[in-house]
Amino acid sequence: MADKNIRYLTPVAVDTQKSKYCRFLKHKIQYVDYKDANFLRQFLNEQGKILPRRLTGTSLKYQRKVSKAVKRARHLAILPYVTDLMK
Repeated sequence: MADKNIRYLTPVAVDTQKSKYCRFLKHKIQYVDYKDANFLRQFLNEQGKILPRRLTGTSLKYQRKVSKAVKRARHLAILPYVTDLMK
């Protein structure tokens, strides 16, 4: 008869994603400073585009503040508009 043990060539995929959370609500941050370039870079990808909420986990209220702060920082040349491999 057939062996009861089932063996797979590749491991079975199990979802072990971290739960997303809004870091602003968790750390009680009220104001998003447009002059803090290192903090704002956490919300940008390698090309300098703003990451969406579904990837960062930021709430809608703070995502709007982040996008406004990034745009202000770009306008003042603190952050670049477009770049290659920023991180």
